[in-house]
Amino acid sequence: MLRFLFPYKVYPKSVSLMLLCLRVLFGGLMMWHGILKIENFVSLVDNFPNPIGLGSRFSLYLAIFAEVICSAAVIVGAFYRLALIPLICTMGVAMIMVHNGQSFAAKELALIFLVMYILLFLMGAGRYSLDNMISVQMHDGATCTDVNHDCSSEHKSSETEATPHQQDSGLPTDDVPRQ
Repeated sequence: MLRFLFPYKVYPKSVSLMLLCLRVLFGGLMMWHGILKIENFVSLVDNFPNPIGLGSRFSLYLAIFAEVICSAAVIVGAFYRLALIPLICTMGVAMIMVHNGQSFAAKELALIFLVMYILLFLMGAGRYSLDNMISVQMHDGATCTDVNHDCSSEHKSSETEATPHQQDSGLPTDDVPRQ
């Protein structure tokens, strides 16, 4: 379970920057939807869709949890994959059940968020995330420098290799000849 939550993977800087931008953009946009639901809670609570039969109030609570709390976790990269699961489910329910029978334009936004959240789930949080910091601490100095290899299944203990944070940092390491 810890390997799922905190995978030890090395990301190139450019990929990590892209993932950070996508996390902030899509997390922030979804959080805005959730904040609007909180602000309009009284007017929404009785008329909120109840697509899975849990009641309008509880469905609204679940949507707010996913859109605000889980989006905040996605933005900072904390419990990243776990936080994406409610967002993926919420967008799937919105697209398939809430907007069922409506035009594609009504489903389009939910589809865009759904596809993006699935892609983010598959890619991981990247180097600039809380999960990555935890992963590095959990592996206590285990190193992996191959950006094309997922290091979660093995631990290298060679002291001559750069840690994920030293790689692509532009700073010389002790094992690299300085130029």
